[in-house]
Amino acid sequence: MKLTVNNRDYSIDVALDTPLLWVLRDTLGLVGTKFGCGIGQCGACTIHLNGFPMRSCQLPVAAAIGAKIITIEGLAEGDKLHPVQQAWCEEDVAQCGYCQSGQIMSAAALLKNSPNPSDAEIDASMSGNLCRCGTYKRIKAGIHRAAELANNGGNAK
Repeated sequence: MKLTVNNRDYSIDVALDTPLLWVLRDTLGLVGTKFGCGIGQCGACTIHLNGFPMRSCQLPVAAAIGAKIITIEGLAEGDKLHPVQQAWCEEDVAQCGYCQSGQIMSAAALLKNSPNPSDAEIDASMSGNLCRCGTYKRIKAGIHRAAELANNGGNAK
């Protein structure tokens, strides 16, 4: 089967019910997407499928055939960080960092649909992404900063 991941086409040979997370990590070597809970509850495995945030641990690879898959490795455009990635660095959001790729992917999807999200929109949109370090205040600050960056010429996808 063929997959398009980060604007690159791949031919893979795996069972159709293999979770997309394992195809990304084990077959394609894209290990930025993390395994967290394995039941789609923590958000560590969040990727974009046709522009929408999805939990890749619960998504069979068959559901991704023909779709545009973006992982944390494909969020930046060349050397230019995505506004969320840039904001994460500026706001020093990450603590241990394990959940951050999922947090960033969810935040990027939020900003695509709501360029100036309120605190309530951020809380609602990010509620499915858990951070065991409790960096929620810095995550919210990072999203607000990313909105500023995106609205001033950033490249929010």
